[in-house]
Amino acid sequence: MRCFCEQKETYKLKVEGDVGTDPFWCNQCSCNFELEDIPISNGLKSELTEWANKYGQWIDWDQDQLIPNGIELEEEHNKQGAKLTEKVQKELRGKYTLTFSTSTMARMYANKK
Repeated sequence: MRCFCEQKETYKLKVEGDVGTDPFWCNQCSCNFELEDIPISNGLKSELTEWANKYGQWIDWDQDQLIPNGIELEEEHNKQGAKLTEKVQKELRGKYTLTFSTSTMARMYANKK
């Protein structure tokens, strides 16, 4: 994948949720990749899109606070993300190294009180 690293290409990817982004990143320079550029099945792309679109559902953005059961929602989101990362790794058949980055936003908000 082409990225901003010195060598201009990486085979080390990270799956990570964030608001309004595709869930694939360079694990070195943090360049965000278009989901369509990842060589995986359309079905898995759909699953990842659905998962990514749920990122941050544990935050009331208008009130800038954690919703009730927000920590549990984030934990479930992280579990789903880890499972999807495993599926992606299988489909990529070793061409790329993948890691999964868990979200810790709910804990950050919980500690903000």
